[in-house]
Amino acid sequence: MTIPQIVLSIIYFVVALGLIAVVMLQSGKSAGLSGAIAGGADTFLSKNKAKSADARLAKMTKWVAIVFMILTLVLCLLPGVSAAA
Repeated sequence: MTIPQIVLSIIYFVVALGLIAVVMLQSGKSAGLSGAIAGGADTFLSKNKAKSADARLAKMTKWVAIVFMILTLVLCLLPGVSAAA
């Protein structure tokens, strides 16, 4: 492996861990429904704060996934790297 391949592989690994972390930090889609059924008392401000945090996490997930896919393509197209190795 060449130096650029090693550097890209390390970046790829870090981006993969970041993608896993961002996906795991998101709340489930049914979290709001279970809170309504259970009678959770949320204030207007806490609901908006949660929505903005979830929106930021969703946007971050899209961008990290795009970077992950681009790095996958770059690593596969580099000469000397095979899928079997």
